[in-house]
Amino acid sequence: MKEIKVAGQKRTDLGKKASKHLRKEGLVPCNLYGEAHKDGKPLALSFTASMSELRKLVYTPHIYVVELVIDGESHTAVLKELQFHPVTDALLHVDFYEVNDQKPITIGVPVKLVGLAQGVRDGGRMNLSIRKINVMAPYQQIPEHLDINVTELRLGKSIKVGDLSFEGLELVTPKEVVVCSIKATRNSIQAAAAAEAEEAAAE
Repeated sequence: MKEIKVAGQKRTDLGKKASKHLRKEGLVPCNLYGEAHKDGKPLALSFTASMSELRKLVYTPHIYVVELVIDGESHTAVLKELQFHPVTDALLHVDFYEVNDQKPITIGVPVKLVGLAQGVRDGGRMNLSIRKINVMAPYQQIPEHLDINVTELRLGKSIKVGDLSFEGLELVTPKEVVVCSIKATRNSIQAAAAAEAEEAAAE
């Protein structure tokens, strides 16, 4: 994965009023969750980060391992959850999850289709059903994207998660989920009919 650094400051006032005031100043309330638990619930380190720091992490199709520097203390983390305002779409809150070298994490990795599918060459249309596949592995083994070769994919056929495998990664998305498929178009149907007619005439 790509790496990015985000600076933050610890916060002690956790009320809604304080959060609203922070957002007016261009700061976003954040939590960092790790291994620590209390009464069966995960403990969070509460901090703030500026919108300018978070924008490069949030508004991108890429996935990152994040070096969080909170009051000078460094933590390695990944994005866990984002909360946006339902009307303005403004970023309201960010949750991070602390990672280490040993413990696997689960994260959605972008799909990248490689090659020109036979079905597209025959006039069909490529339909990408999901943009990310959830994988589990130590964070150092997780790639920036998952390359899926579609060269042999024909009209009316699909590739499901269960058809795929990547070294060092466990695919967590259900096997029956369709990743991509080739849909017939009017042109492809006409081309197929013409081909069938030519074959019949040749016989």
